[in-house]
Amino acid sequence: MSSRKSVFLKCFTISSNKIKTSAIIYAKNQVVFVFCFTALLSVIIGFLEPKFWSWVNIFDLLRNYAAWGIFTAAQVVILISGGIDVSFTAIATVAMYLLGLFMVNRTITNLISGIIFVIAIGGALGAINGAFVYLTKVHPVIITIGTLSVYYNLLIHFTRGRWLYNLPAFYLDFGLMRIIEIKTPLGPPTGLSVLTVIWIGIALFTWIWLRYTKIGRELFAIGGNLEAARRLGYSIFLLQLFAYTYAGILSGIGGFVYGAAAQFIQPNAIVGRELDVIAAAILGGASVFGGKGSPLGSILGTLLLGVVRNALILLKIPSYWHSAVVGGIVMIATLFAALQIRYTGRR
Repeated sequence: MSSRKSVFLKCFTISSNKIKTSAIIYAKNQVVFVFCFTALLSVIIGFLEPKFWSWVNIFDLLRNYAAWGIFTAAQVVILISGGIDVSFTAIATVAMYLLGLFMVNRTITNLISGIIFVIAIGGALGAINGAFVYLTKVHPVIITIGTLSVYYNLLIHFTRGRWLYNLPAFYLDFGLMRIIEIKTPLGPPTGLSVLTVIWIGIALFTWIWLRYTKIGRELFAIGGNLEAARRLGYSIFLLQLFAYTYAGILSGIGGFVYGAAAQFIQPNAIVGRELDVIAAAILGGASVFGGKGSPLGSILGTLLLGVVRNALILLKIPSYWHSAVVGGIVMIATLFAALQIRYTGRR
């Protein structure tokens, strides 16, 4: 009996050590793992459906996921600060819809004023989130679920959910603009969309200020250990207010990009896909426990989710499986994050 017990304990110890080793390896090479998995998955999908590797599909995927990539960069900032925000879809929808109304009414007549408008709307709604999170001391997910419901349902109440068409040419043309154009032999030309460039530019800009500015380092500090940051004299209110305001600004810009890509404005198109963005942020290296993340990693996370959803569509998988697959990816990524903290102590 004792020999069986010792064998069991030995096997358990070996398994535990293997899990610990895997967690450490994953912690040190998470972005590499995500990149390799995305590349491998792309090869498999391309083998099953050759259309996946067409220039049209590749550039369409990058263009269609530009707004989601911007939302993910915003989510990374919030996760780094130790919070979480699920109201970004409502903020983006409100900013996008109000922009559409003012453009249709000819109040906004150019791109610059349109971008300034969505930045102002997104920043104001994000600041409300930040103020409530700090003042109530309630978990951010509860606060942002509440503001998601308020922002979105007020919009639907006053607009009756009407779709907006007949958008001005300057906005529609901007959504179709390409930085690089490639001619295809059997179809219309394709190329690198300006919307994709905006996404990558925002991710790069966010990475730079998070890494090289004082406020960026302070956001990592409050996300890693809020109480220690408070004792060091950091202004928790101003930092949280900045994080949620910046995320709101990016959400507004993401709404601008989404409408330009779709070529019309649909008020119920974005809300309901919060899980995709949180999944992309976690896959890109952010932690739900705070103090960790990279906007550049979020690009990989967004691409992986884009590849997965694109594959499900090309392979004609029923739509009700799409969210289930994304949910499974979130569970796996969160499990690895929890193992990483348990065995390495890194947040």
